[in-house]
Amino acid sequence: MAPITAPPDPGDFLDVDAQLTDDERDIRDAVRDLAQHRLAPQVGDWFERGELPVRELAAEFGKLGLFGMHLDGYGCAGTSATGYGIACRELEAVDSGLRSFVSVQGSLAMKAIHLWGSEEHRTTWLPAMAAGEAIGCFGLTEPDAGSDPGSMRTRARRDGSDWILDGTKMWITNGTVADVAVVWAQTDGGVRGFVVPTDTAGFSAPEIHHKLSLRASVTSELVLEGVRLPEAAAFPEVRGLRGPLTCLNEARFGILAGVVGAARSCYLAARDYTLTRAQFGKPLAGFQLTQRKLADMIVDVNRAALVALRISRLKDAGGLHHNHVSFGKLANVRAALDVARTARTLLGANGISLEYPVMRHMANLETVLTYEGTEEMHALSLGQAVTGIPAFR
Repeated sequence: MAPITAPPDPGDFLDVDAQLTDDERDIRDAVRDLAQHRLAPQVGDWFERGELPVRELAAEFGKLGLFGMHLDGYGCAGTSATGYGIACRELEAVDSGLRSFVSVQGSLAMKAIHLWGSEEHRTTWLPAMAAGEAIGCFGLTEPDAGSDPGSMRTRARRDGSDWILDGTKMWITNGTVADVAVVWAQTDGGVRGFVVPTDTAGFSAPEIHHKLSLRASVTSELVLEGVRLPEAAAFPEVRGLRGPLTCLNEARFGILAGVVGAARSCYLAARDYTLTRAQFGKPLAGFQLTQRKLADMIVDVNRAALVALRISRLKDAGGLHHNHVSFGKLANVRAALDVARTARTLLGANGISLEYPVMRHMANLETVLTYEGTEEMHALSLGQAVTGIPAFR
């Protein structure tokens, strides 16, 4: 007689995590424990107040090895891309702002220094950033240059052997609390990156308030007014948009993995709620239309998990193309938003309450849909990939 197969786990219907290695499961369990027991109980209050205790969390995240965990050397953990993606998933299951904090620190600021910086940049900043003792930010987006970074107006000009930077960056995660900013600027020789200590004269980072999304995240403007830097502050080799776009691809990878957690959180909240909320004499989960919504959410969550795992394995094997990342961000953020919106309907009026995670995730995902490349830009990237015809202009 064939053995009796256990019913699927509602939280991992296709048993996707069975494909993880022992080390990757250890990462999952450690980050999930921190996320659910330390972060989840407080994140609603952080979101409501529009704040995040960055320094406090940085020390804890650094101790766990989350910052730059997929980088090698300089105090970084050197984990697999899959392990990093799983960590992003468990953080974003609590809030996208928490994953953004880790992603900007590790995949943007630290990755830029690790990949493009001088050895002095690496030894000065990476160990402290990995430990959570120093916070970094990444200055690319500007008020008039989002999807078209080549039109940035921030400029770096020579003054003797120094560089003088002038310009404004916008929507910069961690900017107000950062110790170091990676800033991209136009020069006579093309776009270049600069490592800017934030205590440099002429640098300021006012925080952006009145947000309706990613409220549990520090979002800032960077203002550079005659910021004087030595020659050694510039990344020595990289020129053009290749530098920042390579880092953005790393951040997008964290997003496509992370939003699986947000989708899972919304689906499980809806499942639990409909099993306990009774109407017309039976649980909401007993109605056909409710079960159809739950079934659609199961499909979306597990399909996104499979997409994230496949792209993670491609990255670990050295076979990842930036179009794969565009596929993942487009597909998974869309799926997560659909799940969040559907879950909100199942919770009814309670769906807008911060006692439940659904509306908070839904609001956050509207930002995630836009940053690190809008949905439209990733769709055009895929269109070019399959037709050979660029349609960006």
